Amino acid sequence: MGAGMFMFAAADTTAKFLTGGLHPVQIVWSRQLGLLACVLVLLLLRGGSIFSTRMPKLQVARGALAAASAALFVFALSYVPLADAVAVTFIVPFVVTILGALILKEPVGVRRWTAVAIGFVGTLIVIRPGLGVIHPAVILVVVAATCFSLRQIVSRFMAGTDRTITTVAYTAVVSTVLLSIPLPFFWQTPGSMEQIGLLACLSVAAALGEFCVIKALEVGQAVVVAPMQYSLLIWGTLYGFLVFGQLPDLFTWTGAAIIIATGAYTLHRERLAMRRAA
Repeated sequence: MGAGMFMFAAADTTAKFLTGGLHPVQIVWSRQLGLLACVLVLLLLRGGSIFSTRMPKLQVARGALAAASAALFVFALSYVPLADAVAVTFIVPFVVTILGALILKEPVGVRRWTAVAIGFVGTLIVIRPGLGVIHPAVILVVVAATCFSLRQIVSRFMAGTDRTITTVAYTAVVSTVLLSIPLPFFWQTPGSMEQIGLLACLSVAAALGEFCVIKALEVGQAVVVAPMQYSLLIWGTLYGFLVFGQLPDLFTWTGAAIIIATGAYTLHRERLAMRRAA
């Protein structure tokens, strides 16, 4: 999971760098090609059975949410510092908790609701709405995180029904197809070998990140490996400084610390709930 976060941070950094010359739709489409290539390899190795699903509509919906979340995040990166954008994405555990209670009717105790409220305060500290410190495009990161959270909810619906490999296959194919529809309207032929090389690196880094995360979830419990996702902020900050000369301010660090602490607590409560259920 840690290696996956390292690769995702590399992919996000490359995507942000490419937004200076290419449209976000083209960048996200190129990013998804790496995952699609992995699925094609799996198709050759395991055959068409990887597309066997009992919930085709939900699989398509998850793929659409994947395309939307990635596109919104990369578009936001055109204006928002990398570390700030990464910090805001850590609201996902809270959004999943809220959606789980509203949609899945999952029981949520006072402690977890308190963690959600405190995490929301941390998010406000990072964004500082109305002060004009962070570009308004950060709202797109919030929407992207919400789409990602909905993906998690859809995955819970399909848990125990479809295999992980099937979900990955549908996500790759559906998201790539959907992003290919508007692609001709935004396509810009790469003007240099540098851009071509960076697009290739973007695809490879994203694919390796997906593979690492999938493997981590196969060999370990989600609530155990999930906290490693917070290492994304470390790598995002490091890349942001080395490539763009950007460092988060004290407010961003403070808000991120609150979000991470309450997110880790939420994951801890989920782990305890799983143990009781077992």
